[in-house]
Order: sequence, then structure tokens, then C-alpha cells
Amino acid sequence: MPNPKRRMSKARSAKRRTHYKAQAPSMVVCNNCGEMKVNHRACPECGFYNGRSHFTPKS
Repeated sequence: MPNPKRRMSKARSAKRRTHYKAQAPSMVVCNNCGEMKVNHRACPECGFYNGRSHFTPKS
């Protein structure tokens, strides 16, 4: 395997890593209760996902 001949500078490493950033999760409206929820997850307010109840919320 080829190895680097010279050490990579901190600036060069930082330039490569500029696009490694956290993204905000995409939010959608729940079809059952109308609250905002994370896409492709069960609604934390009503417990529904894909038109079916998966759990009952505690409150």
C-alpha cells in the first residue's frame, strides 16, 4: 500500500474536513395528530407511524 511521503499540514486536513458538518433532522407533520416529528420515525406525541399505532405515549 502506498504511504504518504510527507506529513499533511493541519490546514490541509481542515480544508478537507470543512464539509463534515452536522445537519438538522428533516421534520414532517404527523398525519394522525398534526405535530412535527422526525421523518421515518414514530410520532412521540401520539405513537403512530405509517397509519398504525406502535406505542402508547406515557402522558
